[in-house]
Formats: sequence, C-alpha cells, structure tokens
Amino acid sequence: MLRAAARRGDLQARLVAEAAVSPTAALTGLFDEIRAHGPLYKGSFACVTTSHAAVREVLTSNDFRTGVGVATDGVLARLGEWSASEAMNPITPPSLLATEPPEHTRYRKLVTRVFTVRAVEKLRVRTEEIARDLLDALDPDGPVDLIESYCALLPVTVIAEILGVPEEDRRRVLELGTAAAPSLDMGLSWREFRAVESALAEFDAWLGDHLDRLRARPGDNLLSQLVAAREDGVGLTDLELRSTAGLVLAAGFETTVNLLGNGIALLHDHPGQLAALRAEPSRWANAVEEILRVDPPVLLTGRTCLRDTEICGVPVRAGSVVATILAGANRDPAVFAEPGRFDVRRENAREHISFSAGRHYCLGAALARMEGEVGLRALFDRYPQLRLTPGARRRKTRILRGFERLPARLNGRS
Repeated sequence: MLRAAARRGDLQARLVAEAAVSPTAALTGLFDEIRAHGPLYKGSFACVTTSHAAVREVLTSNDFRTGVGVATDGVLARLGEWSASEAMNPITPPSLLATEPPEHTRYRKLVTRVFTVRAVEKLRVRTEEIARDLLDALDPDGPVDLIESYCALLPVTVIAEILGVPEEDRRRVLELGTAAAPSLDMGLSWREFRAVESALAEFDAWLGDHLDRLRARPGDNLLSQLVAAREDGVGLTDLELRSTAGLVLAAGFETTVNLLGNGIALLHDHPGQLAALRAEPSRWANAVEEILRVDPPVLLTGRTCLRDTEICGVPVRAGSVVATILAGANRDPAVFAEPGRFDVRRENAREHISFSAGRHYCLGAALARMEGEVGLRALFDRYPQLRLTPGARRRKTRILRGFERLPARLNGRS
C-alpha cells in the first residue's frame, strides 16, 4: 500500500519508502516539499508536518494523544488492531509511549526522579569510567566496529547499572533490544514482523524473571525502587511494572547508540567542526545538541486528534492521525539559518525537537545528552587520528535512525 501510494506521488508514502534506504540528510528535499504545502500535508494515510511550529503545537496540544488508531477507523487503526499481540510492546498501553494522564502521570512520576539533570550529573563520573574502560579494551592498531565495540556498550552498561541488570545478562539484553527495535517501525515485511514479535516475547520473559529476582533480593537500583514504589498507596501492577521497566531499559540504550554513531560520523566528515571543539572544549555540550538536530535518533512520532481543532490555523478533524516529522522540524529554515549546515557553534541548536515535546518529552533526555557528550569527547580525545573506513551500514529501520556498523581505524593508518 505504501509503495503504491509512493508511486502515485503521495509525499508521506515517499517519506516512509525513502527513509528505509536514505540517510536523514538525503530526505531534506522531501521535508521541504512537505513543508511547501503549509503547516499540514494531507497524505493517503495521515496528515504530515515538517513545520517546526506545527510539530511543536501538535506535540504540546491537549487535543491530541500519543499514537495512532485512537478514535479512528482508518487503515492505520485497522492495521494496528490486526497486528496486535499479547507480547509487551513499547507502542501499546500501559507503555509510557502509549498512555495519557492520569495513568501516564502516575507512571512517569515514579521513574522521573532517576533521570533529573541533577541525578544524571551524579552519573557523569561513572559514565566517564565506563567510556575509559571500553576505550582501553579497543585495539588501536586493528580494525574496529565502533557500534559493536563502543557506541552500543557505553549506554547499555550505564542503563544496566541504573536498572540492576547483572553483568552476565547485559549482552543478551542488548541483542534483544536491538532485535525488538523495529517494533516502533512501519512497513515491516512479514518475516521482520514475526522476528520482532519473537524478540519482544523473549525480552518480556527475561524481564519478568529479572523483576522476580529483584523482588526476592532488592538492590540500590531503579527497578528495585519501582517494585516497592507507591503513589498514594498504590503501586504498579505486574504488567505496568514490566511495561515501564522494559521501555526505560530499551530506550536507555537504543536512541543513545544512534546519537553516538551519528555524532562520530558527522564529526569525522566535518574535521573543521572537530577542530573547533578541540580549540574550545566547552562547546561539546552544544555539539551534542547540533548532532541531535542534524541527524536525530528518531525520525518521527505519531499523534491522534481527539476532537475537532486547528493546528497553525489549519482545521484538523477528530480521529485524524498526524505524523510529526521531528527531523523535518529540525531543518525548518524559519527557525534554523542554513539548516543543512552542521555547525557546533550554532547558537539555537537546542531548539531542536529530537526529544519530542510536551508531556511525552523524552524522560531520558538529560541522560542521553550526558552520555553523548562524555562518549564522543572521550573517543576523539583518546584517538585524535580516528578514521572511518569503508563498510559503514545504516540501520534499515525508518523511525530509529543510526548505524548498524561503523568500521574504523583508531590510529588513522590503513
């Protein structure tokens, strides 16, 4: 259906089709075409927006709720109903990604204290230690895949320690999380869909066993706190606990893997920007914001309209689905001068919407920013001659944007 609509020239379908095979920068022309139609483009399956103002308005409006298929009988709703399963899924309730107040408020309040800026800064020293240990383990004279040996291991180690995951289980959790990541995607083949369902079911089973261990022997970690947490005397049910914990665990490394990989590629391909950071190390935090703007880890998110309303003056009917293209909003020339230019000195880089907005603003944004800054700076400080080599491969997922492989020579020699 998507391919047929793309052949007819539908811009939303073209975006879905091209996102599977093209890096984000190559989609800029399509973002511009969609934006040229005004705040909202009405595609065959949903409304689409790449306007910074419209994306922010949708994401912060109480007239919309997260996800697709709510209060609508359109094709997306029918497909969602057909593909639903009993396996825990990050886009179905009671996941934080799929709930609204009051449930969302209760879940978020129970976990938010671990991810405040103050709490994250306390983790900075430990994150620096983990980065240093991982870099120590790399062979400076041999070929290395930076995704497998560094970008994936740094965030999974940090989030695993936060959540009390035993060291012997971390590789398995990483593999299951990677296999389940396309659950956020669209246009999967039947084979891919079945593989994702299998990974989700296995991850759910592992998580249930892990939570049972923590109930028996609680520790000083977030999951132990969640097991015991009460809000007005009410704790999380088993399903709510598994869903919330699973999302925090998977999201804790999936998007940061992409942030690190995308950042390495951008800085490698823009040596002048890397030189600017070496001259002014205080700009590393802003460089992370610019990486998030130029090549965000997540392409888009969806919302369903609950009641007739307007977005930037354009009427939207109840039941309509709106795809907010975060990467497109980040390249809106109305907000960012020369939006295609990568500039670590960009003064308003932090105005990107890569972490969403409103009540569903990314819970782990502060953690991801810190890990991005620590991880990238440590790598380029340790290996200033780092050179990427042929063989880089991007993930085939449309929504999660990043590298599957990123081969390099750390000493810069062939």
